[in-house]
Amino acid sequence: MSTQAQKILGIAKAEKGYHEGRSDGHWNNDQKYSDETPNLAWSDKMAWCATFVAWCAHKAGIANLYPVTASCLTGVAWFKQRKQWSEYPAIGAQVYFGKNGGTHTGLVYDYDDEFVYTVEGNTNADGSAEGDGVYLKKRRRRDAYVFGYGYPAFAEGISSADPAWKDKAPMPPAEKPKPPAPKPVPKPVSKVVALNPAVKPGATHAQVAELQQLLIKAGYGPIKGAVTKFYGPETQRAVARFHDRNPAYRSGLHDPRIGPKGFVALQKQAGRR
Repeated sequence: MSTQAQKILGIAKAEKGYHEGRSDGHWNNDQKYSDETPNLAWSDKMAWCATFVAWCAHKAGIANLYPVTASCLTGVAWFKQRKQWSEYPAIGAQVYFGKNGGTHTGLVYDYDDEFVYTVEGNTNADGSAEGDGVYLKKRRRRDAYVFGYGYPAFAEGISSADPAWKDKAPMPPAEKPKPPAPKPVPKPVSKVVALNPAVKPGATHAQVAELQQLLIKAGYGPIKGAVTKFYGPETQRAVARFHDRNPAYRSGLHDPRIGPKGFVALQKQAGRR
């Protein structure tokens, strides 16, 4: 989510290259910002640097954080009355120029130890007295032309070069807690079991009943008299049918004895995993 400072500066910088109207070979201060800013329509065709800032604040939905005025001197007084004034630049601050700050104004989008970087309306590229549009400017911080800065009361605080305002600096975004590492999914325990060596034709064993159930489920039945623990002729016939369809597991023709590998294969055919 963008901060209030980022929002107004994004709107202001997007206006770079906008030009006022011309008449009789001169720029005439006829621009859109006066008509589109509540209570400032009267200021059209007048100097519009302060009106531009008020328009940006209105478009950003934070008109209450900047003075709604076409007068630079009124803007300076507005900030000073609220004790939101500094001689140091700040991101999103409204910078004022000239005697008592009454000559010109713009918005600060960046600064360093030597320069302040601004977006300004009703200015120009060549430094002449006649402004014509919206430009990005680079000005020396300690130039006598720079009068001072009005600090908007951004909800997130303000990033400033003023040591007295360091406690108003925006807090860094809180780190989102890392989601817990996914628990390893345990591998399913195989239900396939080994064949007991005692399971063979003619034997009585508990696993014979399991063998009969598997044979029936896998389609090698019917087994008359099942389910029992006795590995009798009916079970042997069913095992032979299994071997007929799966010859890799039989040791001879019509082999009636299930082998260890055949028992594993039978279990998987019956749906065990």
